Amino acid sequence: MRYFGFLKKTQLHQQFNMYGHFTLLSKFIQYKIKSSNGKGHGVHSPFVYDFIRKVLLDKRFFYAYEAIEACRKNMLQDQRVLQIEDFGAGSRLRKTNQRSIHEIAKSSLKPKKFSQLIFRIVNHYHPEKILELGTSLGITTSYMAAANEKATVYSMEGASEIAAVAESNFEKLALKNIVVIVGNFDDTLPLYLATENKLDLVFVDGNHRYEPTIQYFEQLLIKTTEESILIFDDIHWSEEMERAWNYIQQHPQVRVTIDLFFIGLVFFRKENKVKQHFSISF
Repeated sequence: MRYFGFLKKTQLHQQFNMYGHFTLLSKFIQYKIKSSNGKGHGVHSPFVYDFIRKVLLDKRFFYAYEAIEACRKNMLQDQRVLQIEDFGAGSRLRKTNQRSIHEIAKSSLKPKKFSQLIFRIVNHYHPEKILELGTSLGITTSYMAAANEKATVYSMEGASEIAAVAESNFEKLALKNIVVIVGNFDDTLPLYLATENKLDLVFVDGNHRYEPTIQYFEQLLIKTTEESILIFDDIHWSEEMERAWNYIQQHPQVRVTIDLFFIGLVFFRKENKVKQHFSISF
């Protein structure tokens, strides 16, 4: 079956141990069968058609890609061991464990296909206030910051030693427009939102469970505008995440969603008079 060859090029194989080989693979195959071809044919939303043609299908090699991918390569080879604070669903500090930077890079970083898509989203729509929940080693953060140097990227990370590695990467990449906020999202997110009037783009890559995801979504909604974009990671990673994604899709403030299997995009544009949900092969 042609989908098995695709596994070597995506993050599917990274998630089998966490989710279950057969379950995730079967969901991915269903997605590929049901999703549109990704060319924009038959899409009646002008906004979504523009997104597909000018962002999703943009094959240009941008200036920042090489340096950031070199940074990713270094992280994949880095054997330093970090002490990691593990925050469970709901909030409080659960335990501390040790993981190498290599292990974190291998299991947690978004593949360049998706990181570079997020770069193109920032590059195309020019959001100025960007928030990220889950810095990890800072690869996706770097892509967002490099895509619009006039923007400020506020990136939240629960594990202090991981955040320190990410900040070192930002310094090496000469990225000056990133502010890292260290701590439990349950504490740091409300404090941050209290200081902001609006959010232009948010990438949510935090606690992959139903209740925390919905809590983040509801808090973020207060600061969204018609132009805001929310990106949720791993929307099919578990039944809980699929329930959360369905809740988000059905929310009355949401006008358009795009399911790319590994990430989900949420838009609030009032020009879409009818709520629309798209599943697009990517």
